[in-house]
Amino acid sequence: MMHCSQKNITKRFAISGGFFEALSDISLTIFKGEVLGLLGVNGAGKTTLSSIIATLHPPTEGDILYHNRSIYDDVYTYRRQLGFCPQRPNYDKLLTVRENLIFAGRYFLIPEDILFERVEELMKQFDLERYAHSSAIILSGGYKQRLILARSLIHHPQLLILDEPTVALDPHIRRQLWDIILGLKKSGVTIILTTHYIDEAEILSDRVCILDKGRIRLIDKPANLLSTYNKKRLEDVFLQLLQD
Repeated sequence: MMHCSQKNITKRFAISGGFFEALSDISLTIFKGEVLGLLGVNGAGKTTLSSIIATLHPPTEGDILYHNRSIYDDVYTYRRQLGFCPQRPNYDKLLTVRENLIFAGRYFLIPEDILFERVEELMKQFDLERYAHSSAIILSGGYKQRLILARSLIHHPQLLILDEPTVALDPHIRRQLWDIILGLKKSGVTIILTTHYIDEAEILSDRVCILDKGRIRLIDKPANLLSTYNKKRLEDVFLQLLQD
């Protein structure tokens, strides 16, 4: 079942003497309950595309459909279905861990009794209970990422965008977050995963979309790509595509 689709998305940024085209005529469909991995070198357009889907930036041209309806017809309703975990933790430094989650819930107008129960549930799920009344500043990198991911889930989103969720984390913390992501997928959440780690995309993604200079190079299942290119690792497929 189609969940979200991008139709002919182009994004240009003004620069001195003209413009830079970060995305060029991007069209793709994301299916309900799948993990779609966005891969590409720096500057390929991964973060630009995910930020447009997250409504942080408008496209220069094109449209995004959610359940066959343009999100720009009713951005407010679309955002209530959307969770966004940014590349860099942007928690409120003046609030405790628990208060950060409560503030996020109030943004979505969740009734207080339901909200407090949801906050406790997420703190337990992400092992944040011991830090509940501490400033988020004291958290390690891995726990800051847990907090941002928990915050993005406060309102039970149906579409979750993860922009480099495990960058610069220790391997064992990455693996813990992988388990959380797979659990979310199992619960029916649709996930767009932007990552530089090819092994991460291979393990977590139902399909991968490889971007190159703002264009889609290919979209397919990791197993199909391994078979097509006669490789044992998705990283080897990725490197061959870059060489080609």
